[in-house]
Amino acid sequence: MTPAQKERYARHIRLPQIGESGQQAILDASALIVGLGGLGSPAAMYLAAAGVGKLILSDYDIVETSNLQRQIIHHQASVGENKVDSARKTLAALNPDCDVEVIGYQLETEELKRVIDSVDIVLDCSDNYPTRFAVNRCCVETATPLVTGASIRLEGQIMNYQPAANSACYQCLYTEAYGNEESCELEGVLGPVVGVIGTMQALQTLLLLAGQGEELINRLLLFDAQSMQWQAVTLPKNPACPACGSS
Repeated sequence: MTPAQKERYARHIRLPQIGESGQQAILDASALIVGLGGLGSPAAMYLAAAGVGKLILSDYDIVETSNLQRQIIHHQASVGENKVDSARKTLAALNPDCDVEVIGYQLETEELKRVIDSVDIVLDCSDNYPTRFAVNRCCVETATPLVTGASIRLEGQIMNYQPAANSACYQCLYTEAYGNEESCELEGVLGPVVGVIGTMQALQTLLLLAGQGEELINRLLLFDAQSMQWQAVTLPKNPACPACGSS
């Protein structure tokens, strides 16, 4: 770690849970962020600011005016631009030392699996079940840690999959029967709610990269913004899970 890096990340280094070794692990890490919307915006910004060495951004949508209420990585001038290109500009201004690679098209299964296999951790910040199931399955098959979040209205949730701990995966919680999901476009979402969940995804990612993920195993966190309450639910591994189960 260079003197400049030690100065930049000094507040992390002072933490006994992170220290120089944890910060070095963050600097050496690579992460894939799937979706640069309401969840991916704060997640990407906090990971870049924290010094994650390489971020791969995947999203094939363009920035629309209605995104700006919550997708803080984009700006008024970004409207009409591909989200990954807009996000790359913001991250370059935030931390030019972060290597940012963009994928501005929809990844098919085999390429998605190859990209996931090339990184240390994946953040699923997508907004639909088919993508979440595909990302989860590829993470299981490649034994890649996954942090997944979701948010709608005034509610949010977050969990992670830790293959080294043989933990529950996303499909231990949801089955593919969840095809006709609600959407923020139809139901609405309060902007800071996705910010809370996306920031929590970044937080869990940094803890996992620094080797501090033991307390996160098999836990689903539910957030109710109206009552300002968190609920932690134990999520046991499902032996019959179609993605990670043994049967």
